[in-house]
Amino acid sequence: MLQQTMTHAVLITGFVFMMMLIIEYLNVLSRGVWQSGLRGGRWRQYFLAAFLGATPGCLGAFAVVSLYLHREVSLGALVVAMVATSGDESFVMLSLIPQKAAIVFVLLFVVGIAAGYFTDALFGKQPADPVIGHNTFNVHGQEICHCFPWGNLRRQWRHCSSARGVLGCTLLLFVFAVCCGQLGPANWNWLRVTLVVLALVGFFIVATVPDHFLEEHLWNHVVKDHVPKVFLWTFGALLLMSILVDSLHLEGWIQNNQLIILMIACLVGLIPESGPHLLFLTLFVEGTIPFSIFMASSIVQDGHGMLPLLAESRRDFLKVKAINFAVGILTGFTGYTLGW
Repeated sequence: MLQQTMTHAVLITGFVFMMMLIIEYLNVLSRGVWQSGLRGGRWRQYFLAAFLGATPGCLGAFAVVSLYLHREVSLGALVVAMVATSGDESFVMLSLIPQKAAIVFVLLFVVGIAAGYFTDALFGKQPADPVIGHNTFNVHGQEICHCFPWGNLRRQWRHCSSARGVLGCTLLLFVFAVCCGQLGPANWNWLRVTLVVLALVGFFIVATVPDHFLEEHLWNHVVKDHVPKVFLWTFGALLLMSILVDSLHLEGWIQNNQLIILMIACLVGLIPESGPHLLFLTLFVEGTIPFSIFMASSIVQDGHGMLPLLAESRRDFLKVKAINFAVGILTGFTGYTLGW
């Protein structure tokens, strides 16, 4: 059981790591253009905030928080983004349930826009926290990156940094393990091909980006900040699931007390951290909880996208979390009543 759990956790973490590399790369290449699109009319803010929130990872959520802290988007737009986002768990969802994940993202997009509209209708005229707009907070500043320095490629590898060497070797070992069947499916199928392609794209990024981008964005941000947390939470959730179902045989109790699990899932979603949601994702994948509870958990939790707001305005942090909790409970209870 322990070896299988470890292998599964390594595979999921590898997938998440490669997706993060690619999205971080595309984000810097875009030079923050997608953030400037949020500055516009109310409905434009809603749709772009929902899109950024639904984008896997924390970057989209951070962008909306940053603009809200500078009073450039409404509270409703912030709620839209936080309902739509699933943080780093989005990557895990794509690795475990890719087809259902797409449905979840679309539903979160729609629910987020509705929640944002009603939020502005109810609170739009109330003053924001006075601390907002009087700070120089910036989450992800715009940065120009010459991400394919053709003339410097030979020099970069001749004086290869430890970060480039470790990441490059790790990605090549991942490709070898997947091709040999040590990780992932035993036979060649779309999943194995996808894993190999992602790893090769990740290796291309690691091999070609300049040292500054590699150190600051890939090594310090993705590897040091995200990967250890993703692995530990994933391994812990899978191990706990195995204990609950295989050892303690609590699957029946969970299925017979769905409303209690719904409340617990929404309460856990209040934690501003990536990871706790993985327990309910695992329960859903195993068929222990229905889609409605998993959807409610996805609505309330927002990865660590809200941490910058918590640092600047506790009042608005609590307000957004309370709104998300109410939307999650309402959606989950309605879905449970309807039998989905």
